[in-house]
Order: sequence, then structure tokens, then C-alpha cells
Amino acid sequence: MDRKAFDAAVIGGGLAGWIAAIELARAGKSVILLEKSNRMGGRARTADKNGVLLNLGGHALYRGGELHALLQEWGVPIEGGPPSSNISAIWSNRVFPMPASPVKLLASRLLSWSGKGELVRLLLKLGRTEPDTPENASLRDWAEKEVRDPMVRHIFYALCRTTTYTQDPDRQLAGPVLRQVRRSLKDGVLYLNGGWQTIVDRLEKMGAAAGVRAMCGKAVRAIEQTNGAVSRVVCADGEAFELAYVISTLPPADTCRLISNAEHTSLYHWTKEARPSMAACLDLGLKRLPVPGRDIAIGLDQPAFFSNHSAGAKLSKHDTIVVHLVKYNGPGESDPKADERLLEQTMSLLHPGWEQEVVVRQYLPNMPVVHDYMHLGRTNRFPGPAVPDIRGLYVAGDWASHKEMLADAAAASARRAAQQVLAELHRPGAEPVYAAGTPEGQRPHDISKGGA
Repeated sequence: MDRKAFDAAVIGGGLAGWIAAIELARAGKSVILLEKSNRMGGRARTADKNGVLLNLGGHALYRGGELHALLQEWGVPIEGGPPSSNISAIWSNRVFPMPASPVKLLASRLLSWSGKGELVRLLLKLGRTEPDTPENASLRDWAEKEVRDPMVRHIFYALCRTTTYTQDPDRQLAGPVLRQVRRSLKDGVLYLNGGWQTIVDRLEKMGAAAGVRAMCGKAVRAIEQTNGAVSRVVCADGEAFELAYVISTLPPADTCRLISNAEHTSLYHWTKEARPSMAACLDLGLKRLPVPGRDIAIGLDQPAFFSNHSAGAKLSKHDTIVVHLVKYNGPGESDPKADERLLEQTMSLLHPGWEQEVVVRQYLPNMPVVHDYMHLGRTNRFPGPAVPDIRGLYVAGDWASHKEMLADAAAASARRAAQQVLAELHRPGAEPVYAAGTPEGQRPHDISKGGA
């Protein structure tokens, strides 16, 4: 069994993993990043199917979010464009112009005159500032109190679903959802040229330049402890790394399985209280869009969403148009075949004859959107980054949210975890962990660069 010394290990090669590893390495720490699959990226990977680039589910980069700010700070190029402004609404199996502009609002047949006025007031309120909400108010509590017109409420819920990728108004905390809606209205989003793999690839290059030692095909079997503190990471192939700090970016349940007697830790409670957000996703590469200009459609009486990603970004090596459909599923609502039929029917309603235009197709029936989100059932409102019961163990990922959402939660939590590890490593009296036989004075960072 090999024994190699690093200041810290990062488990998981997705966005959170790379951000945490780069933060540590840029601070001069030696870092090993372990990814179980044969490719980096996690759910930020992009599949290349005959020159058509398909993300794993819906992906939009929020311009006002933590990830966008981090990428700008690090000088990572962000290439892409905003979604189309041609937005439709689906109601009672019919397509209507979405009242998203003053002209469309005045002409809308979806709303009464009083409803139109209330929608304007609501959007102004949401766009100007984050509304005050009681700490334990659910999204439905807030909406039922603040929005009187039933159709305006449908539009509001659809907007919340679309911006959070989650369908759970009875349990979602209103405050973080309203914050996300405001961010969407104020700053907008981007679809990325080449898909999200471009961000992963650039972070991977930055990590390598900073000295991160990254290994694919390296599944972790256990995080071992000595006297209540992390002592080493053991991989499935038997290789072990002796170190005192670990940042796990895995889902909480997966991290829990790596810990002996985890049922006595906060990590176990976070796992039990987690409410994953799931979605059924259908991505299509089309020779042409049957109804030109019908680029975005939001379901009002069903949790479905359609977007022509090619209207904002280049996602094909030729002229293929890439579109994305998603059904947001509440807890326990997944029915893969029924969900696929709904998405196909939605596509037929919006773009009759689409079947004859398909070049590539990807259906993901149970795509994790996030592994937890801020909801009424969380005992600890802000899990992580430290696991208080195990010294040296930290968590990050989309589920370790402190009000952020989606990829922004992954980025923000990764920085929180890395900064806490750095604070510990810089604490007076903190000692790095060395492998047996390491010459005195030789830094673990030098060992890493030497390929040990």
C-alpha cells in the first residue's frame, strides 16, 4: 500500500472539487484531487454526440451569481450569450405569448386587467429588492399571502421553478427562492458556447498549473479517522493517502458512506434531512426548428420548460440546433416513461413535426439538479463547510448551500471549505502530514510536483 503525503485531499472532480483544489494550491498547499470516473466534470460535463454538444440537464450561468464572479476574478473566459427573449407560456395545452414585455402584457389573454396590474407590481417588487420574508416561511406561504390573482400566482410559481430548477413550493424556503428570482430578473443568465465542459476544462488547466495532483478513475473507499480527526483517505484500489484535511464534494449520502460510525455525526443528519431536486431532461439536436422564433416556453399548469439553447450559444460543430426540455419533479414524483411522454407532447405542441428533424437525442429520466436545497426540514439551516464531529473533514457542493443555489452553491461552498482548511493550516502550531521516510524539511508540495 503506497503512502503519499499532501496537505489536503479533495474528493470529486466537478466544479466544487476543482474550485476548492485551486484555492488550496494557489495558497501554496499540496493537493490531491480524486475523481472516481474516467472524466472530470461531474454534472458539468458535456457530451459530444456526432458534433452536437449536450449538457447533462439544464445549465445556465447566472450573471449575478457566485460562480460568474469567481470565473471573472480568476480570468476564466466566459463565452456565450443570453437566452432568446421570445418567450411563450403553456396553459391548458395551448400556447400563449408570455406577458414578459409591456406590449405583450397589454395584449395577453391569460390575464384580466387587474391581473396585469398585479403582475407588473409583483415583478417590480421582485426586481427592485429582496422582499422581507419570515425565516421559516415556505414559498407557498409567501405566494398565497402576497399574490391574489390565481393566474399571476401560476406565473410566479413557474418563474420560481425555472430559476431554481426545483418543484417543491410547500417546503422550499421563500427567502432564497425570491433572491434567486431577483437575480434572474436583474442580471439574467448565459448559455455557454461549447457547453459547461469548457468551464471544467479551463479549471482543470488552471489546477494543473497551480500544482494540483489530479487522478481520474480513483474511487475513494474510506475516510479514516484517528482520535476523532481525519488521518487518511483509502481508495478502492488499496492506495492510501495520509493527510489531515479532506474536502468532500460528493452528495451527503455518498460522503456519509465513507465514514465509519457516521450515524453519530452531523453528516448523517444532513443526509437524512436532504431533499434532492430531480428532473427529467430531454435534449435534442435538430436540423431545423419547425416554428422559427418559438425559442422558450414555460409551463404554467405543468412543471415543464423548453429552451432553444442554440439561440444563445454555439453548441454544434455544424448548423444543428440544440434544444432542451425539462420536467421538474417534486419528491417521489418520477415516472420516467410518463415524463418522457410529457416532454415529447410538449415538444409536439410547440414544434409540430419535430420528430422528422432529429439528429441526436438524449433522455435523462432522473437527473439530480441539486442534492439538497434550503427547505423547512433542515435542522441546521447552513450545513458545512466543517463537519463539526470530525476534525479535518469539510464538505462542499450544490447541497451545502448558505442561501446560494445550483452551480453558485457549488462555487461558494467550495471557497468556504478551502478557506477554512487554509485557516487551519495557517494556525500556529499546525503541522503538515509527511509520509514515512520523507527527508526532513522536504515539503509535501515538492513531493507532489515530483510525481510521488
